Amino acid sequence: MYEGFFGMKNTPFMANIPSDALYMSSMLDETLGRLEFVAQKQLFAVVTADVGCGKTTALRRFVSELDKDRYVVLYLSDSKLTPRWFYKGLLDQLGVESKFYRGDAKRQLHQQLEIIRGVQHRNVITIVDEAHLLAKETLEEIRFLLNYRMDSMNPMGLILTGQNELWDKLKLQRYAAIRQRIDIKCEIPQYDRSQTQEYIQAHLQYASGMLDIFTDKAVDEIYQYSAGSARAINKVCTHCLMNAAQRNKKLVDDYTVRAVIAGELP
Repeated sequence: MYEGFFGMKNTPFMANIPSDALYMSSMLDETLGRLEFVAQKQLFAVVTADVGCGKTTALRRFVSELDKDRYVVLYLSDSKLTPRWFYKGLLDQLGVESKFYRGDAKRQLHQQLEIIRGVQHRNVITIVDEAHLLAKETLEEIRFLLNYRMDSMNPMGLILTGQNELWDKLKLQRYAAIRQRIDIKCEIPQYDRSQTQEYIQAHLQYASGMLDIFTDKAVDEIYQYSAGSARAINKVCTHCLMNAAQRNKKLVDDYTVRAVIAGELP
């Protein structure tokens, strides 16, 4: 409803922005570099971030930049993922009907990984999202999966992603065996004030309309409200653009942001 008012060709501050148009902070760029290394060397990585701080953005960009001729990406996101459903989820994505018993399914998966590696000459990257919600049994099973050829190699690259509490969980003594297998740890921080402004500008550039919409003081208010969370920035900016368009204002100032936060946002 506001795109025409601001002369925009695309809608900014949405979750479905193409991966090549996403704002990449220096920390997200560093995370991408580490994940690329994980893919190349078939390592085990853990990626954590606060809610709405760019974890999904980093994963989308990472997957989009992988060479599809070299890599097969498997993705699971289920807070109630059991070991059996872990194997079933991966085998389903590979087009294989999973056997009922966990041990049989594990052998099936290893066989498929051997075929992909030896025949297709491709590497598998498995991403398990929302991993902070997984039970200890499932995390242990993931560790057992990596016990392969007497630990001489990993059968696939593995990336566990979740909120920061995932790393808090893994630091507990009962998860020591899993923690010792982790090769790469990435923690994505919230945006600072400067990055918040860069984020807003990047999304406005993607929209291909007016660029000078938010005043510096407006950005101050947005940063204070969002605490550097990309999801919160998207929400407040979208409401501000709608509010400004409804009032026929081409500029979003700090008064508009405060009014939107007080009257339209939880």
